[in-house]
Amino acid sequence: GVLSLGTPGVGKTTLGKELASRAGMTYINVGDMAKEGELYEGFDEEYDCPILDEDRVIDELEDKMNEGGVIVDYHGCDFFPERWFHIVFVLRTENSFLYDRLESRGYKGKKLQDNIQCEIFQTLYEEALSSYREEIVHQLPSNTPEDLERNLDQIMQWIEQWMKDNN
Repeated sequence: GVLSLGTPGVGKTTLGKELASRAGMTYINVGDMAKEGELYEGFDEEYDCPILDEDRVIDELEDKMNEGGVIVDYHGCDFFPERWFHIVFVLRTENSFLYDRLESRGYKGKKLQDNIQCEIFQTLYEEALSSYREEIVHQLPSNTPEDLERNLDQIMQWIEQWMKDNN
């Protein structure tokens, strides 16, 4: 499996969907999956959003992950089983771009500030490094359409190489 990580607004979904269609893989957006299955265990008043039920998410994904060929898109990673992923990509966006993208999605106040902080302090990159073997974690810049193309090419090369090495 491939894990695409990053703060909301960095371009995970665009990358994940395009990658899935190019590589013939299955794309799963954990946020959408949780919404559809109501995989929540409460509501966070401070951030005005539901709280993910991580155990139920893992149960839901387990069979799909065992089949392989899956791209998972989420902004956190410390609760996924390590064995699920052969490669982890952390998308990074400069703050000015990210601010505009989040604002246009209606983020404001604490939620907006905290997501920007999260990006500044590389929170998700650090989380990925502490959850997975360092050599499978890669940071990719995600500011422009050119970055997207470059990232897709790079990941496709990696997937093709992995297929060769493991078949």
